[in-house]
Amino acid sequence: MLNNFRFLTSGESHGKCLNGIIDGIPAGFEIDFEFINNELKRRQSGWGRGERMQIETDEVEIKSGVRFGKTTGAPICLEIKNNDFENWQKIMSVEKIETYTDEKSFTKPRPGHADFAGSIKYDIKDLRDILERSSARKTAMDVAIGAIAKQILLEFNIDCTSKVQIAGESEDDKIKEKIEHAKEQGETLGGSLEVIFKNLPVGLGSHVQWDRKLDGLIAQAVMSIPAVKAVEIGLGVKSAEVLGSQMHDEIFIDNGKYYRKTNNAGGLEGGMTNGEDLVVRATMKPIPTLKKPLCTVDLKDNSQTQAHFERSDTCAVSACAVIAEAMIACVLVDVFLDKFGKDNISEIKNNYSNRK
Repeated sequence: MLNNFRFLTSGESHGKCLNGIIDGIPAGFEIDFEFINNELKRRQSGWGRGERMQIETDEVEIKSGVRFGKTTGAPICLEIKNNDFENWQKIMSVEKIETYTDEKSFTKPRPGHADFAGSIKYDIKDLRDILERSSARKTAMDVAIGAIAKQILLEFNIDCTSKVQIAGESEDDKIKEKIEHAKEQGETLGGSLEVIFKNLPVGLGSHVQWDRKLDGLIAQAVMSIPAVKAVEIGLGVKSAEVLGSQMHDEIFIDNGKYYRKTNNAGGLEGGMTNGEDLVVRATMKPIPTLKKPLCTVDLKDNSQTQAHFERSDTCAVSACAVIAEAMIACVLVDVFLDKFGKDNISEIKNNYSNRK
């Protein structure tokens, strides 16, 4: 749970807009709007994206909390309009419509999606009400919020990179070939991603309580991304295959500076940053909306049938990497502010410069 850099989002896949409110942004940070919009473009790019990306041109509008380009310390409200709402105004109307029959309603849950469990949990018969919020469309706002978190980290030279593997391939040509083949077959593809944050100070996070351990907070944030099924830090699951003497990163000193020759811990020890690069890996399952639908049960009459199909990506691992960067950045800013102050940029920079 984030205590300093807190945020909530709202909005549906085909609703009017996506909204986000960030609480806890210190005063005095300069906001680069172009940076946010470039991050949104990164999320929309990559092999395997679907028709929706041709409709939407995501741009953020900041409605409060920023004046003359700088944060004021007040909550920040963001909005991203859904261009496709123009075609869904009746279907997604917030007002009661007595005689309207929704041709977009469906009762055939997609295996692997939120449809089935969501319908039972919320006692909702029309699975449209589950699909709209559980859709990965909402991650556009996560990326916009994460872009602000990234800008705060960049003030302190903390930067990140990411890379992906799709169906075991990392070369663009081979990835494109596999995605095109999957698309022709009505299939979808998953893959893996790796995010690295550099120049983190020692001591972000804590070992004293379970909900303050940074590895736990990062794992929760990345696992919350739609379709992510596993998270690893550092050597991850391969840690089970090596001896202790091979696993743990020995500490050396040179001219008063500590350093390591390896980074199997992935930059975290005891729930805290140790000064090495933070290395986080995640595994994304294939998207559960298939043109070649799987078997399911129609919840209307419990008859055996095939799952509902909604336009979808063939592969979204590249987008997932951008989202993972954003979510990790939000967690890192939260623990960063916890350690170095949370009111204004001058105070934070002064505390940061005096760190050990």
